Amino acid sequence: MSELSADGVSVAFAGLKALSEVSLQLRSGQILGLIGPNGAGKTTLVNVLTGFQAPTSGAVLLDGASLTGLAAHEVRRRGVARTFQGGRLFRDLPVIDNLEVTGLGLGLSRAAAIREAGEMLDWIGISALADRIAGTLPYTDERRVAIGRALMRAPDFLLLDEPAAGMSPQEARDLSDLIRRIARERGCGVLLIEHNVGLVLGVCDHIVVLDSGAVIETGPPAAIRASERVRHAYMGTAADTGLPVQEALV
Repeated sequence: MSELSADGVSVAFAGLKALSEVSLQLRSGQILGLIGPNGAGKTTLVNVLTGFQAPTSGAVLLDGASLTGLAAHEVRRRGVARTFQGGRLFRDLPVIDNLEVTGLGLGLSRAAAIREAGEMLDWIGISALADRIAGTLPYTDERRVAIGRALMRAPDFLLLDEPAAGMSPQEARDLSDLIRRIARERGCGVLLIEHNVGLVLGVCDHIVVLDSGAVIETGPPAAIRASERVRHAYMGTAADTGLPVQEALV
């Protein structure tokens, strides 16, 4: 079983600490939630785990080997994939080309990239979108295409940064089903970074809570619901949970 971990990761920008000695472990097939109020450091941690941001101190490890200092594309080639809050699709290309380009960049031949791209769209259930120009897609379909692109070449770990932002309750439930399939059928470890606390509590095996760049709580969903520290962290915030935070944690 593979493991991706942050070991005492700190990040400082101009002397201001965005992360302070954060540690977490994500295993193959696990769905791990990462939540916290706005500005807690969630995206910064994802950037560190995927090579987009170098830590000031601490290390990122994959099966005990350091990934610290590797460029983002090198981290991706080692099996750690991610999505972005804004989708970041190639908006002028058809959907299938978005996936094909990723396959080519990861070392597939043209024929193999085309084949895997088609198979991935089928697996997610969006093969009807293959020839659509990515920039014309509705928001929800754009997120699903971004997930399909990230899953090219079967990464061991997938980090999803706010995939449910702006989704309706039904769309969020469909996303939950897809995340479960990714972990169960593909054996992929999933780190879910979300403001939708209800979604995280419903789909994750284990949850890490950040506040002001530090871990304030970890545990299964029941422990997070019962945590006074988590309630206190969210009080007075305007986090988009789909439910009031107090209700989501009940």
